[in-house]
Amino acid sequence: MSKKIQSAAMDRLFDGILSLKTKEECYTFFEDVCTINELLSLSQRFEVAEMLRNKVTYTEISERTGASTATISRVNRCLQYGNDGYSLVLDRLNETGNK
Repeated sequence: MSKKIQSAAMDRLFDGILSLKTKEECYTFFEDVCTINELLSLSQRFEVAEMLRNKVTYTEISERTGASTATISRVNRCLQYGNDGYSLVLDRLNETGNK
């Protein structure tokens, strides 16, 4: 975990997120907390991460998602050298059949 962002306020935010029980609750909460563009960027990065793990090329990822090569490269760096957050979630989704 990154010590740079760890705080009581972040803990409270994450506790709030963990309290959500349905996708509808997630939509309701995140539409209030984030702008539409922030949510679209988050979902795009997540989609890029999954495609990178599946060995899709940068060109194809860019064409299919609209992500810039800078975004794709940033996500790839996280996959290679980050805290394994993307992998943790993608692995869990695959385990539960939510591909």
